[in-house]
Amino acid sequence: MEAVLNEIRLGYSDPQINALAASAAEEARDSLYGMKFGQNEEYFLELPRDIEVPRFPIHHDVRIREPSEAYLSALRTTLRQLAILLPGTFRDLTHLFDPADILKPAFFHLYKVQESIYLYVLRIDLLNRPLDTELVEPGTNEETPAYRTRRLYLESELIPLEGIDREEGRIRSFRIHQMVSNTWIGETGKGYQLRGIWMDADLSKFFSKLFLPEDKRVYPFLPFFCKYKTVCSFVPVPEGAARKKALPIYHRALNFLGPEMDRIQGILKGASFSESNEEFRELRGRIPTAWKELYREVSVRPYLNARDQKEFELEYPRS
Repeated sequence: MEAVLNEIRLGYSDPQINALAASAAEEARDSLYGMKFGQNEEYFLELPRDIEVPRFPIHHDVRIREPSEAYLSALRTTLRQLAILLPGTFRDLTHLFDPADILKPAFFHLYKVQESIYLYVLRIDLLNRPLDTELVEPGTNEETPAYRTRRLYLESELIPLEGIDREEGRIRSFRIHQMVSNTWIGETGKGYQLRGIWMDADLSKFFSKLFLPEDKRVYPFLPFFCKYKTVCSFVPVPEGAARKKALPIYHRALNFLGPEMDRIQGILKGASFSESNEEFRELRGRIPTAWKELYREVSVRPYLNARDQKEFELEYPRS
């Protein structure tokens, strides 16, 4: 799954992996995993028991659109374990191979709300993180190490689509509905220290704070964020029922944000995001309280892990 300009191109999809996903368990009433952010604010699920991630081939020519059998075998082994521990997550998802990022296998599902189409993408991060894993077999120049872990780092997001391109009856690519014109606002520094300044982080805060209850302090959780030059939605619970529950809230948010996007970008080009900004407060005052109900139950608890590093535990409605 490659994002190029305003489209996400589809590549190889493994029939055996799709069959494994389709045979996964139904939704579970009480999921057993924890939802957390690591020290670097990366999101992960803490599984009820270890999974063992086998060795994966390291090298892959990005010009080759299909993975090797060794890669597919390792991914099938991993997915069999995850399908048991995460009931309802993979059942309706379709696998996609990204030759540019082979250790982040992708899965997707399409949704429609009225006339709008949304793409759900789940990426699982299989890169070994030595501080979070137990080594089973060391890696080589050709293969990643095999390891055990209870932490599954992932990206779980909804993306608005402008359309779907097909070729000979098959989906070739998804065209992203880009709502943000340009997030670049300038440069800072000189010479080798010169770097660009983008407003993506401020846009993400602006979008999210609009729809969070005013008294909520849930950093680093942001329900909406700027990516692909549009507004995406973070879905902490990757199961099908939770995705469907988040979808109408996301749909309403985009309908509200669309007509206001030029104004929002204008606000942030002049100053960093602040909840005290009068224009922000005026916009937030126009959002019905009912739209924020899902997030009233959300909370974040900071804690220190076994290495005295700060992490965050997320409480979020699961059904």
